[in-house]
Amino acid sequence: MNTMVKVENLSKEYRLGVIGNGSLWKDIQSWNAKLQGKPDPWTRINEESRIGRRDRFWALKDVSFEVQQGERLGIIGRNGAGKSTLLKILSQITTPTKGTVKIRGRVGSLLEVGTGFHPDLTGRENVYLNGAILGMKKGEIDRNFDEIVAFSEIEPEFIDTPVKRYSSGMYVRLAFAVAAFLSSEILIADEVLAVGDIKFQEKCIGKMRDVSENDGRTILFVSHNIGAVRQLCQTGILLEHGQIREYGDVGMVLQAYETSLRG
Repeated sequence: MNTMVKVENLSKEYRLGVIGNGSLWKDIQSWNAKLQGKPDPWTRINEESRIGRRDRFWALKDVSFEVQQGERLGIIGRNGAGKSTLLKILSQITTPTKGTVKIRGRVGSLLEVGTGFHPDLTGRENVYLNGAILGMKKGEIDRNFDEIVAFSEIEPEFIDTPVKRYSSGMYVRLAFAVAAFLSSEILIADEVLAVGDIKFQEKCIGKMRDVSENDGRTILFVSHNIGAVRQLCQTGILLEHGQIREYGDVGMVLQAYETSLRG
């Protein structure tokens, strides 16, 4: 099998900002004292100087895994576990502090369904706009337009109506339908099924499974919906405090996740 994604010792550190005294003049005096090796004149007794101190935390720490062609990997964990940070690095939205990521093929990212939709444009216009943002060429959108509309279950008479008049369900269905016809070798999806009815969620899961099995596309899927992860994915990763706690068969990983939630 071909390795499509290889992550080695991936770490991401965030700094929350410089902490100061509350005024520029006090900060200048404190910095000057620090440069001269003198005590901070604005530090209270038994208190550490706040100038230059930075709050740091590791969103990811030494994360390593591989994803093969056609594999469907589910990434789960509590809020703040590092899931979205990992996907942003894989999508090249942000850079890692340490470690390497090797990707073979084009990446299609669904980190937020509907990004790029303009409320004053019609559904038809937004299909072309959103498709272009996701990296599709006009000819590709032309060829797939009828299938996109059919998949979204938007009635033909509404496709030329501004999307600000759509229900939230119609809006999400059309947005996912555009992304579903991306021709990238790797699809990264973050909570794209958080909204929408059960029937359409099952339809989306079926579509992702079909393109994986029939076209060999690799899926990286993040969701808090345990049922959706179990239904779609073959393997899983459980992230906890930025580190991998479990990695392997999706059933084993989901069991560990459910145990951690009860704990």
